Amino acid sequence: MTAARTVPGERAERTEGRPSPAAAAADAIRSGRAVLGIELGSTRIKACLIGDDPAATIAAGSHAWENEFVDRLWTYSLEDVWTGIQAAYADLVVDVRRRYDVPLTELGAVGVSAMMHGYLAFDENDQQLVPFRTWRNTNTARAAAELSELFGVNIPLRWSVAHLYQAVLDSEPHVPYVSFLTTLAGYVHWQLTGRKVLGVGDASGMFPIGASPLGYDAELLARFDERVGEAGIHLADLLPEVLVAGERAGELTAEGAALLDTSGALQPGAPFCAPEGDAGTGMVATNAVAPRTGNVSAGTSIFAMVVLEHALQRSHEELDLVTTPSGDPVAMVHCNNGASEFAAWAGMFARFAEVAGMHLDADAVYEALLTEALNGDADAGGLLAYNYLAGEPITGTEEGRPLFVRTPDSAFTLANAIRAQLYGVFGTLSLGMRVLADEGVALDRMHAHGGVFRTAGVAQRFLAAALDAPVAVGESAAEGGAWGIAVLAAYAREVTSVIGSGGASAASAAASGTSTGAASGASTGTASGARTVAASGAQAAAPPSLASYLDDRVFRDAPVQVTEPVTSDVAGFAAYLDRYRSGLAVERAAIDAL
Repeated sequence: MTAARTVPGERAERTEGRPSPAAAAADAIRSGRAVLGIELGSTRIKACLIGDDPAATIAAGSHAWENEFVDRLWTYSLEDVWTGIQAAYADLVVDVRRRYDVPLTELGAVGVSAMMHGYLAFDENDQQLVPFRTWRNTNTARAAAELSELFGVNIPLRWSVAHLYQAVLDSEPHVPYVSFLTTLAGYVHWQLTGRKVLGVGDASGMFPIGASPLGYDAELLARFDERVGEAGIHLADLLPEVLVAGERAGELTAEGAALLDTSGALQPGAPFCAPEGDAGTGMVATNAVAPRTGNVSAGTSIFAMVVLEHALQRSHEELDLVTTPSGDPVAMVHCNNGASEFAAWAGMFARFAEVAGMHLDADAVYEALLTEALNGDADAGGLLAYNYLAGEPITGTEEGRPLFVRTPDSAFTLANAIRAQLYGVFGTLSLGMRVLADEGVALDRMHAHGGVFRTAGVAQRFLAAALDAPVAVGESAAEGGAWGIAVLAAYAREVTSVIGSGGASAASAAASGTSTGAASGASTGTASGARTVAASGAQAAAPPSLASYLDDRVFRDAPVQVTEPVTSDVAGFAAYLDRYRSGLAVERAAIDAL
């Protein structure tokens, strides 16, 4: 249900006495009201600019990058982080000039988002201690298992606290020097503003969040400190400050402006919202921040988020408990492997077309393959695909071996092969979602975004079959995270303006939504309710909650396509999933043998 639409770049001045969308966008840029969102995804860094209408993207830029496998760990260098951000921002500036013929020198607000979790450790002199260890690494199995038992809640392998504890268990020499831990979004935000803060959604992927007060769970922090006593770690001192959506999180410094815009044109002073993870911005970009809503984001990884009405009955190793950007509890099914293997297949077919004398761009290749998949058998003809480029904790595999498997009597056709690959994208996710169904978690509709959903009605239909639930896709399903954090920055600016005019605090906006307690599940009640609410008086205007802001300002007129599950597809996917479970033995054998 991604609402973002793009403003055309024509320079028409007025329509029926009002400025045209392009003229309004140019005025917002020229006057310093435009809002910038930056997201560092697994394969692309995106920059997105919105104007006075938060639903409309007025300019965009991007830069492709890839992780590296160094010393058996997945990483990105910090040099590549800044090279990529600067390239994406420069690309956006070029887009602004091309569309509107105006310079970009001031911003109305800024937000930074990135892939969650992982391990970025710095010493007291702010020097990086070890290369960035991303969410994709699965070397933390012992740490995650011990912490899950210690805390009584599931701690996934990719969480920051698991990485830290694994370093302690391995007696890594850098551990005594750790002074600050953060995520990728938190790091970039720190460098641009000087503030070591994190949005609660991203923070909930570092360490469990408690409800009273909203922040890291104090009891679990104490348990951790006691467990690692000999290492002399006081974890609360190492973690970023936690903020909720709507709270101001610093300003663009002169150093930060020079770091972002190497041309020197950008001026400092723009306010920032709290940095968030890609899960949180995905929820915003699909209007899935209220209970009984959820979203699926498909990229290098694939994950589903469902906002909970009530606490889960028990801990499940298949589920993360995280939060929305406002602090409401969310059950997250995260799979390390998403659409990358399918993209590799698409690349192979694109090369075949080129060798055969036909030039097809990437979109045309995807559309042809996805459309052909609709002609396949409901169960993919007995074919089986594992997209495991990396380990998959949900299925207990520590490494990945992409596999395509068939029996002699399988119906080996192009349609079935592509359908099997798409089913494989959703296979592990479906296993995790069945745990939520067994918990009685209600879901009115699932919203989906990611490039695989750009061809209308195919991946969306197969996801509806995998979840046996309606799936909604907006007209800009391939965009999301950069726009989502831009919307959060615009929301923070609006909340700040209400507070400045005598309204209640940002915390009261967060607390005005319904919530069932903290991510750690230790208590119930409004997640943000324990934060101090400082109103100027009984009649003070309250800033809108994030859910209300999205409903009223962003998604009110958003077009959306909803696909209901097809009965035959549901039965076919269920048959495929039965084979998928059985075939995991083949995947594990491949890991052992290859």
